[in-house]
Amino acid sequence: MKIVDVETFAVAPRWLFCRISTDEGLVGWGEPIVEGRADTVRAAVHELADYLIGQDPLRIEDHWQVLTKGGFYRGGPILSSAVAGIDQALWDIAGHHYGAPVHALLGGHVRDRVRMYTWVGGDEPAQVADTISEKIEQGFTAVKMNGSAAMSPVATSAETDEVLRRLAAAREVLGADRDVAVDFHGRVSAANARRLLPQMAPLHPLFVEEPVLPDLGGHLASLVACSSVPVAVGERCYHRSEFAAPLQAGVSVVQPDISHAGGISEVHRIAALAEMSGAVLAPHCPLGPIALAASLQVAFATPNFLIQEQSLGIHYNVGNDLLDYLVDPAVFHFVDGHVERPMGPGLGIRIDEDAVRRADAAGHRWRSPVWRHPDGAFAEW
Repeated sequence: MKIVDVETFAVAPRWLFCRISTDEGLVGWGEPIVEGRADTVRAAVHELADYLIGQDPLRIEDHWQVLTKGGFYRGGPILSSAVAGIDQALWDIAGHHYGAPVHALLGGHVRDRVRMYTWVGGDEPAQVADTISEKIEQGFTAVKMNGSAAMSPVATSAETDEVLRRLAAAREVLGADRDVAVDFHGRVSAANARRLLPQMAPLHPLFVEEPVLPDLGGHLASLVACSSVPVAVGERCYHRSEFAAPLQAGVSVVQPDISHAGGISEVHRIAALAEMSGAVLAPHCPLGPIALAASLQVAFATPNFLIQEQSLGIHYNVGNDLLDYLVDPAVFHFVDGHVERPMGPGLGIRIDEDAVRRADAAGHRWRSPVWRHPDGAFAEW
């Protein structure tokens, strides 16, 4: 069997899909994307395709090694995201070739269902309470919210209180038996995080995500030490080597994104690395159906898995949601905040190719917003 074609599709609202086809008729799908940089990643995928054409798609590990190390200049989000989508598609082909889901090829399932969390915004306490109530009615037992809007480098008392008020509103609605994760999104300085984390501890967040920017990772040990709140990092880490220092600093949760961090092959290795430090895996995935399907395949085969992010209904997806590109959306039917183990071959989903090609004809130009502080200076989004 040989690879004969690699295609890419810019799919609204902000995704990029990859389709790899073979001379035996087997097809695999992946999702290589850096949000806001779809065209750049698309170009990288097609540069890598020059190597892949004519190759055996089942040599997944060898291809991963060549694609990530075969160039003199290595690493970074663009290359690792391009490789991630290709890797997902190759695992999809392998699953169809062997007639098995990817989690079976990774060693078999270690759980029967996976817990999911959903996004609830977090800009105003009243909004948080109302949205969480809706999600509880839908059966979810865990949510994630923004910790803050743009925050001053040294926050005022009012800014700090606003973070705590939103979290308290969430906890009041959720009660003691459900969970809330808080995303600082790199908006919070190390000084602000040291103030906030101890005050958040009595409200028992499941974890606080990205309490500082990745390039400020030297502060992680002090943030871990300052409170009992579990610290989560990793959505902007692209290789297992980038998780070594955070794990040594004592983070509790790693959050590699399967469309950024080298795909199924690398996220599976990152999970094993985290297990050595007693940390758990909670993959980042505010993306499309292929990324979610690939994440779930890893989740079902990972002993130290915690919970899975998913983007159904998220504000980014207004007008085009992740079920729109599936032949059978029932594969992502959540019951009591969980999804059952997918039994279909490969990634366990069937992509509506006609819908994807129509979407690509329209394309998209999604860009990250640019925020500014009241004085006009750039603010982290």
